[in-house]
Amino acid sequence: MADDLSAVAHFLYAAGALKQARRTGWWMAGVHDPESVAEHAWRTSLIASIIAKLEGADPARAAFLAVWHDSQESRTGDVNHLGKKYASGADPQEVTADQTAGMPEPPAETVRYLVAEYEEEESPEAICARDADKLECLLQGIECKAQGCENAQRWIDTSRGRLVTGSAVRLADELLAQGSLDLLRAALGEKCA
Repeated sequence: MADDLSAVAHFLYAAGALKQARRTGWWMAGVHDPESVAEHAWRTSLIASIIAKLEGADPARAAFLAVWHDSQESRTGDVNHLGKKYASGADPQEVTADQTAGMPEPPAETVRYLVAEYEEEESPEAICARDADKLECLLQGIECKAQGCENAQRWIDTSRGRLVTGSAVRLADELLAQGSLDLLRAALGEKCA
């Protein structure tokens, strides 16, 4: 069992690297300090649970899928869409199998199954988690644009166009209709423009 837990420890250290790994597409947009992969996964998980609840899917399962959706990037790094044009894409399921090699079978199997479910896009929860990934990118784009990064509009538009569920589309439209400070204004009792 010690060897099995050694592999788990390696996996957890590698997962910690995602707190430092920056989302590379935002550098291309001109963002100087982009969010980390871990920050992206965290908010994606929250969004996935909300979309799933609105869509009648299992919110806990959708959030669980979203937590793991970019876990392979501890091995591959965050390869943006332009980079994928030139570098052959690593299969997330193959990377996950390598990441979980040597771990006790129950957790290894769980991680492999979650990544496979997300990648296959067939369950309602996987569809909600994928929409959450796009919606989080849209939201990050809105926030970057509010900080003066006009190039973020492309990420906003592309993300909005890739949404599948009705709930995600409606939520995107609501996010686009609000400003990033509307929450503060509402909390202070001010009228939102």
